Amino acid sequence: MNILVTGAEGFIGKNLCVFLQEAGFDKLEKITRNDDDASIARKVKSADFIYHLAGVNRPINDDEFKKGNTHLTQKIIDTLVENDRKTPVLLTSSIQAKSDNPYGVSKAGAEHAVANYQQKTGAVTYIYRLPNVFGKWCRPNYNSAVATFCHNTMNGLPINIHDKDAALNLVYIDDVCNEFVGLLTTQNSIEQLNSVKPVYQTTVGEVASLLKEFKASRESMISAEVGAGFVRALYSTYISYLVPEQFSYSVTRHSDERGTFVEMLKTKDSGQFSFFTAHPGITRGGHYHHTKTEKFLVINGKASFKFRHISTGEFYELIVDGEESRIVETAPGWSHDITNIGENELVVMLWANEIFDREKPDTINFKV
Repeated sequence: MNILVTGAEGFIGKNLCVFLQEAGFDKLEKITRNDDDASIARKVKSADFIYHLAGVNRPINDDEFKKGNTHLTQKIIDTLVENDRKTPVLLTSSIQAKSDNPYGVSKAGAEHAVANYQQKTGAVTYIYRLPNVFGKWCRPNYNSAVATFCHNTMNGLPINIHDKDAALNLVYIDDVCNEFVGLLTTQNSIEQLNSVKPVYQTTVGEVASLLKEFKASRESMISAEVGAGFVRALYSTYISYLVPEQFSYSVTRHSDERGTFVEMLKTKDSGQFSFFTAHPGITRGGHYHHTKTEKFLVINGKASFKFRHISTGEFYELIVDGEESRIVETAPGWSHDITNIGENELVVMLWANEIFDREKPDTINFKV
């Protein structure tokens, strides 16, 4: 299948081309600003599916809206009709196509050209009136508030907000690309307008607040809930604006004669992650918790985990080697310590189910 992507160097185009190649569609033709009428016609005639993403949204004058949106679309459609082609066409339009402004009118004109093509030839067509799309590779200070906010927050630049309660309806670039690629296996003729889901309904203020929290997390080590939904997508978008020099950052090391302790990450509701080291013969711990629980993973060295029930006096010892990848879990009411019984430095990863609170540490010394 020969797939043609117009606007291939744009935000959606770059992402879509990657998704298409990952799905095994590697016969891609691309139309960019460098193509003239002859090359556009040649590529359109040979296409088996056309993703028409190209458009103009920041022209020098309003006449360019019609040229870049309506006229280019009509040119593609005319080429197909003149060559007796019934190639499926997907058009990315805009929610502004129903607005009475130069941009909206030009997008409505592009929709009209595609709709007429479908009615005249019976070809499969898709028209997507996309709301604001966000994700990696979106150009800041262009036509995306999310991209600009991410870039500015990442780099300590101010964000200009005129109305923090202004509504934003957003779709994520990965959802757009998955939707578009999926059409290659269905290709059902759909006459009505299509949509990408989910649409995230938020506000300018909420986006700015979340981005501020993302930036602060490198200092606080407290992560937002970035594992699902809109926050996951926004966090990934924010992180995509890192430049290589920003890929790393330092955290505090607490070192003494026993070894080193380093906190890595804290969560709001699922505890925190850290690691510690111990020199040969060193014992760490020697305390119990009433409610806190922990999981230990020895990743280097050999350790003796000793446990004593603080009420019954019951004793238990467990020997763990770093090559086992074995989790050791502590239970409330059992005192525990860890001794490096190997010849090399002991390195242990640690998860606790709550963030350490110096005011209420729930850590009571008790010799094992």
